[in-house]
Amino acid sequence: MKRFLLLAMWPGVAAAQDAPEIVVTGRGLADTPGDRAFDIVTIGRDRILSSASGRVEDVLRDVAGLQQFRRSDSRSANPTSQGITLRGLGGNASSRALLLLDGVPQADPFGGWVAFPAYATDRLGRVRVTRGGGSGIAGPGALAGTIELDSAMPADLSPFAATIAGGSRGSLDARGSAALVRGGGFATLSGAYARGDGFIPVVAGDRGLADRAAPFEQASAAARAVVQLAAGTELQANVAAFTDRRDRGLDFTDNRSEGADASVRLVGRGPLDWSLLGYLQTRAFASRFASVGAGRASTTLTLDQYNVPATGIGGRAEIAPRFGAVSLRLGGDLRIVTGETQELYTYVAASPTRRRVAGGRNTTAGLFADASATAGDLLFTAGGRIDRWTIADGRLQEAALAGATLTDQRFADRQGWQPTGRAGVAWTPDPAVTLRLAGYRGWRLPTLNELYRPFRVGADATAADAALAPETLWGGEAGIELRPTNGVRLAATAFANDLRDAIANVTVASGPGTFSGVGFVSAAGVFRRRANLDHVRVRGGEVDASGQWGALAARLSYAYTDARVRDGGILDGLQPAQTPAHSASATLGWRQDRWQAAATMRHVAGQFEDDANQRRLSAATTLDLIATLPATRWLAFEARAENVTDTRVEAAIGGEGVVERATPRTLWLAVRLGG
Repeated sequence: MKRFLLLAMWPGVAAAQDAPEIVVTGRGLADTPGDRAFDIVTIGRDRILSSASGRVEDVLRDVAGLQQFRRSDSRSANPTSQGITLRGLGGNASSRALLLLDGVPQADPFGGWVAFPAYATDRLGRVRVTRGGGSGIAGPGALAGTIELDSAMPADLSPFAATIAGGSRGSLDARGSAALVRGGGFATLSGAYARGDGFIPVVAGDRGLADRAAPFEQASAAARAVVQLAAGTELQANVAAFTDRRDRGLDFTDNRSEGADASVRLVGRGPLDWSLLGYLQTRAFASRFASVGAGRASTTLTLDQYNVPATGIGGRAEIAPRFGAVSLRLGGDLRIVTGETQELYTYVAASPTRRRVAGGRNTTAGLFADASATAGDLLFTAGGRIDRWTIADGRLQEAALAGATLTDQRFADRQGWQPTGRAGVAWTPDPAVTLRLAGYRGWRLPTLNELYRPFRVGADATAADAALAPETLWGGEAGIELRPTNGVRLAATAFANDLRDAIANVTVASGPGTFSGVGFVSAAGVFRRRANLDHVRVRGGEVDASGQWGALAARLSYAYTDARVRDGGILDGLQPAQTPAHSASATLGWRQDRWQAAATMRHVAGQFEDDANQRRLSAATTLDLIATLPATRWLAFEARAENVTDTRVEAAIGGEGVVERATPRTLWLAVRLGG
């Protein structure tokens, strides 16, 4: 760390001044002052490292109202069901919230779901969740909100750390990291491996001879270097890769995900803060699907989605000038995603007879501006962006393996403009009280998967829709934040959202029958088509509280949402699929030096599996426990319990009424080495 003089780089800034000490952090530009006007929840590193499962999606459940499409986690869920959203917007497996890691978008370029096994929790230093859409500076796609994952900072890192844990059903979770920290930068190298024999997803009363345990095996690795190039300028380089193998508890239902990411970011801090970012994201996915015979006694391979290559490339540039009480963020970004699905289908005598290829390219390019200003007790903020979007090269090709072409559709290229923005005001009449009021508009481009790929889940079939329009959302919120004493925070927010052109899987008819886009559907299944609904209107509220009293700490989060489809059709007045009215999370923890104990209780209300509101998933309340007992300075033992009461958490209901569950009781014993 050095003190130095910097010449002014922007009009209105003093020609020369003593600059503050510049510390290499590995972070991007500072959070904007205007964030005080919005509903934001931050999860620190201590909490990230103390979840019972050790998984990022479990950490995110601390924020009530933040949910995946299904209740299962990344050990048993189909990866394509792991889209994330906020504020009861429902939908399908694509994410309606924008997920970033060190500023880089993380959603799968083809399908919009999230590869959670790629993110080992010990690599993270902070999770920051902004509820509500229209975050112009974060990028397009923040329809329901923004979730920012930040890598660990130098103060979080130990020269060496490792954990190995053994758990129920032959589970193993091993992680290790090494870090070199110097005054001019730092470097980290980490790896993680997890496997397990899995549990039987189908509940006991619905099982047949075909049902078995669903094993998983996952690994990831990451390398990161942050170097101070000059006074106030640092280079951040990240490389990461992961592999994920899962099974759905039936023969012919295995799936595989792989990916690698690389990014480079230059960050300058001084009289004029600035940032340049470039990234490359590659993904590959494969999955097989099976039909289940009568009485669940046998399975038959029905679809082999043997390769789904996808790529995302992009970058952004921004500056953050300051003029006294006014702070600005100005810049632009670009993201290009390409991908396609390659599938074998229509099996006869256990052999495929047809092949399908479907995919395309989506592009978004935008400019953004954000301003925050203070005037006494008031803070004003406004920001917006304008995006040029393009949907291009769309295609659906189906052919018999014998050579005859069955379908060869080339869809017309489309393009358009989407303005988004948000504005808010925060009034702080007393240091312990802040009142907030904000409004926003967000948008999301349909994914390549939604546009072009028909799919099946069990006996149900869903057709794609290449004419889908982008989703847009108008919303507003009002809130209050109280900080009665040091270390205590209470916040409450009421909100209203109107999601327009919501993309949903809409039930068209029940089988048996042959339907355009999917072919034959049996009597046990239903035919759905992706479509834009006129409106999904959501009203609700959120309460968040946290406090620290010596060695004790507590967190509470509760969300209520009343979400209804307003479409004028058969779905009008119904709840969107997978949208509970109530969700809550509460954690009570104790930490003294390296001794630790914590209990987390979570509740999710009943929700409908389907858009027609015919299949209802029951409410569930779970309890997780964790305790750490240090033995020496460098050695500690840990005991963890997930869902210790073995509550039945229903995750899905098939067309034939078969219920699947999420993770049952899982017990862990672990050894931790290092700081």
